Amino acid sequence: MNIPKSKTVKQESKKTVKKRKKNHLFQSVRGMADILPKNQSWWKAIFDVGWTVSELHDFRFIETPIVEQAGLFEAGVGAATDIVEKEMYVFKTKGGEKVALRPEGTAPVMRSYLEHHLGYFASPLKVFYYGPMFRYERPQKSRYREHHQWGFEIIGDSDAVYDVQIILVVLSFLKALKFKEPTLKINTIGCRICRPTYRDKLKEYYRYRKAKLCRDCVRRYDQNILRLLDCKQPECQKLRENAPIILDYLCSSCNNHFRSVLELVEDNNIAYVPDPYLVRGLDYYNKTVFEVFSSSLPEAALAGGGRYDYLSELLGGRPMPAVGSSSGLERIIEAMQAEDLTPPLKSKPKVFFIAIGDEAKKASLKFINELRSNGIQTLESLGKKSLGNQLKMADKFKARLAIIVGQREVFEGSAIVRDMKSGVQENIILEKLVEETKKRLK
Repeated sequence: MNIPKSKTVKQESKKTVKKRKKNHLFQSVRGMADILPKNQSWWKAIFDVGWTVSELHDFRFIETPIVEQAGLFEAGVGAATDIVEKEMYVFKTKGGEKVALRPEGTAPVMRSYLEHHLGYFASPLKVFYYGPMFRYERPQKSRYREHHQWGFEIIGDSDAVYDVQIILVVLSFLKALKFKEPTLKINTIGCRICRPTYRDKLKEYYRYRKAKLCRDCVRRYDQNILRLLDCKQPECQKLRENAPIILDYLCSSCNNHFRSVLELVEDNNIAYVPDPYLVRGLDYYNKTVFEVFSSSLPEAALAGGGRYDYLSELLGGRPMPAVGSSSGLERIIEAMQAEDLTPPLKSKPKVFFIAIGDEAKKASLKFINELRSNGIQTLESLGKKSLGNQLKMADKFKARLAIIVGQREVFEGSAIVRDMKSGVQENIILEKLVEETKKRLK
């Protein structure tokens, strides 16, 4: 069989793509993005790295439903938070039950912990999750109404060592994705004992400055004044510069806990930036809070988390200390692309099976399945009839070998194995296809 040299596949012009896009009736809902095959390598890298890092740090997988009772988030996240007030997708079922698309993952994990008595299986329980979250907000780059998170949770122990374990697993996750120096910002927001005093001091400070606050912060002043410290509006950030800091009002328990966290952070050679104005936007947080940033997106956190010792009580359970974090996967991919980080993939060498003629095509499925059943990743484009077009596809998918079978090869019980890099090809017996292929892939 005469094997022609393969050619590169021509790219579609922008005009052709634009014209083709008009030939359909529907588009994705605003703020909901498709994950396309061309982005597979980025998502696969995150899943592969996430699973590996999670298992190395002894976290077990948990998955909660996308739809939960709306009251779960109203009670756990906080009725006065932006998520509950403005961002949740809430609707009634046909049976009249008020439900919501989950806007975050921690409250559902704690609900599952309480419902299924997961504390009996391990104490503390260390779990990880990933999946879509939904928030109705203004869509922008790396911030979608449907977005994906990877989360780590440790439930059942109040020791500072677990705060730092969460920080370590997050940093391991990001470093495994090739982020060189992620920046950790850390703070404490106190507890039920010391935080009320701090809130009063903040109210006193902002009382005569309310006219300079943005509209959202004027509302937050009475409902959740800590959120004023988290506002990104320039006028509010300027006012924050002279606001009181919680470190001056911590009770002895919170002070000792935060000191222990920082000592462990330093003992583990973790570079960090203390940020006395760092808070988190959900009501269930207390004591340690943190965020992690990359150099390419200094204003947008790749991950954030902290301790949430009161969440179990808010959901009707007994007091249960816990700490956790979540990472935004779309934002991580954006940061990886901005820093030109190649997805760290461990891909198997690929084989491309080429069949020429009807008889070869009929026989090919048996041989393709035999290769795949023996762990050999086998690609094909059997719908293309010409040898040249199938070789182009083998080139495009960066196959190491092409296995070519035509009418004559079917009759003779043989196949041609072509090295796609060197162009060298040999004849082999089809009965020894798996054996010969594995030999050449080593």
